[in-house]
Amino acid sequence: MVCMGTLAATACHRAFDGASDISVRHQITPQPIRIGPATVAVQLADGAKPVTDATIMVEADMSHPGMSPVFGPANEMAPGRYQAHINFNMGGDWVVLLHIKLADGRKIERQVDVRGVRTN
Repeated sequence: MVCMGTLAATACHRAFDGASDISVRHQITPQPIRIGPATVAVQLADGAKPVTDATIMVEADMSHPGMSPVFGPANEMAPGRYQAHINFNMGGDWVVLLHIKLADGRKIERQVDVRGVRTN
């Protein structure tokens, strides 16, 4: 029973870092976050050097089951700076997942808890 619990916890863990040398910074605007469109800005760097040519998909899920996730691809706006647009279609708690694939094939995932998306 303990082994199954450990396996389940490990299998559900969503943080993956195939490139621990890369820093990932994010910002969601507007603040406070409300129902409707939002911008997710992501900055990738290797030390002081921007990380270019990455592919980033932003996935936003409600924290409770039964809701379909929303997705938004990020475009590189400047070297190492990416931007995606998503739509928070309901108030409440959300989880935003950053699925990042670097140009060299390494993958990074980050999870951002977004609490209390406000109704308009």
